[in-house]
Amino acid sequence: MNATPDHSSASRILTVQDGAFRRGGAEHRILSGAIHYFRVHPELWHDRLLRLRALGLNTIETYIPWNWHERVRGEIDFTGPRDVARFVQTAGDLGFDVILRPGPYICAEWDFGGLPGWLMAEPGIALRTMDPRFIDAADGWFDAITAVMRPLLASNGGPVVSVQVENEYGSFGDDAEYVRHCRDALTSRGIDVLLVTSDGPIAGMFAAGMVEGAHATVNFGSRTTEAFAALRTAQPEGPDMCMEFWNGWFDHWGEPHHVRSAADAAGTLEEMLSSGGSVNFYMAHGGTNFGLWNGCNTEDGKLQPTVTSYDYDAAVGEAGELSEKFYAFREILRRYATHEIPEPPALPGRLAAQEAAVSEWVSLRDSLGAFDAPERSALPRQMEQLGQDQGLVWYQASPLLDAGQVTLQVDGLADRATVLLDGVVAGIIDRNDAEHTLVVQTRTDGQPTELVIIVENQGRINFAGGLGEHKGLRSVRQGARFIHGWTSTALQIGQDGAIDPLRFDGSAAAAGPVFGRSTLTVDEQADGFIALPGWGKGFVWLNGFLLGRYWERGPQVTLYAPAPLWRAGENEIVVLEMERAGSRIELRSEPDLDGGRRAGIPKAAEFFD
Repeated sequence: MNATPDHSSASRILTVQDGAFRRGGAEHRILSGAIHYFRVHPELWHDRLLRLRALGLNTIETYIPWNWHERVRGEIDFTGPRDVARFVQTAGDLGFDVILRPGPYICAEWDFGGLPGWLMAEPGIALRTMDPRFIDAADGWFDAITAVMRPLLASNGGPVVSVQVENEYGSFGDDAEYVRHCRDALTSRGIDVLLVTSDGPIAGMFAAGMVEGAHATVNFGSRTTEAFAALRTAQPEGPDMCMEFWNGWFDHWGEPHHVRSAADAAGTLEEMLSSGGSVNFYMAHGGTNFGLWNGCNTEDGKLQPTVTSYDYDAAVGEAGELSEKFYAFREILRRYATHEIPEPPALPGRLAAQEAAVSEWVSLRDSLGAFDAPERSALPRQMEQLGQDQGLVWYQASPLLDAGQVTLQVDGLADRATVLLDGVVAGIIDRNDAEHTLVVQTRTDGQPTELVIIVENQGRINFAGGLGEHKGLRSVRQGARFIHGWTSTALQIGQDGAIDPLRFDGSAAAAGPVFGRSTLTVDEQADGFIALPGWGKGFVWLNGFLLGRYWERGPQVTLYAPAPLWRAGENEIVVLEMERAGSRIELRSEPDLDGGRRAGIPKAAEFFD
């Protein structure tokens, strides 16, 4: 093995020749791991990369989510936590090669698979096709991201040895011209390193996802021989590479926490490497869906929102833990390593457990002035019409409802609605309900009713046919009669500084959705885990940073609060509870991601059957 790899420009160039990867002309095996800079606090990038170097990896892979960098069309941000160039250079300085996957689509259980929500403001847009509206937007992204990537390429002395064309397109569509366009969008803008594609191990997926000029790789979790044989059928010449080795899995709210045994995952890794294959662990370190960036899947027509944690049961856990898998993988990788494997850093420090009462409150209703001005229209305005990608919408009307019991029909609900009549919570409607209706008891004095419907976008679908949905409401009816005359207020709680204007007082928690505030005092910066026993569903901020969502249905119980977000002394915790406010907040020193419920990874996730 090479103790000090040569990282000069010529020696770093990765090619495919004579059925093998070659780096600087010498035969090379890629031992890569996925880590997403957008799921890790930037002050922890270096620490997590050190752990992956100690795992035995020689390459780092990351997606680049378009919507993380361009939330508003034309406003592209590569600074601070979005400074992907700094992340890549940090990896390069530690001796890693880097593989980049810039989309436009990335999946990744990330909101909308990395596509910007503003695309849905275009009626009938055909995503991931040659629809001119999509191509015009995507080309703007290619202009921006390739300008960032070019100085980082191995051909220019940087660490980036390979770039992926689109992502798992064979699982989505068959617009071959579009895949060629994505390839040409990279090469015409100066991306001259090895291009690759990745797809599941099915003939039709390879047929739709492969493109001339890019080396095909395959994604799977088990049955290595079958997966590589499928790849060879589509691409007779090697080298074989698993671009996504699913050694763990992600979780949905209301389902068990997924785990895969170290022995089982290590056995598949051994099969892969002993057969001469290269690997990219998906994930090597999962991180966290901070803010509102989690995606959603669907099954049998039901929405499956992904939890805030993206621990993924990976070798390096969400808070930097070195799992049993880490050591099992390390022993295998040691035999194939291309560098001297260092010892891993010590586990980051943890805050001591404590709890605090929540004594200051303000209702969401009384906080509307902190958000966008309402827009008036005959029918409710969907989120995209409000120029909004994430968060909540407050819909309000004053209908003269029929006296007695009335059935309200909510059309186009995405995703979960809290309904208030004259300030009182009348019920909750979820898009997964068989009927999007609510039976309510109306007033009998002949006066208009104040009807409020607060809709939460629980994350945009990130995979397959459900991609491309509108969020919010389309209409509300009593019986067959539409309710008209609405104000729609975008509550963009995921934006920086969203809760700064809130004004709390010492009163008890109000009825309906409510903000609560508390303080926790700590001696120093260290990792902690926030739990909300007795609360229902909502969102948590630490010192103004949105940690993410919580939900009593689990499996996730605690939210990861990394050390850089804390400060020595008092720390502000703000909770927006949508359904049932508790009275205290717990700071724990250990994570709880399963709430006592665990399951193996889905069979379909091991190998596409």
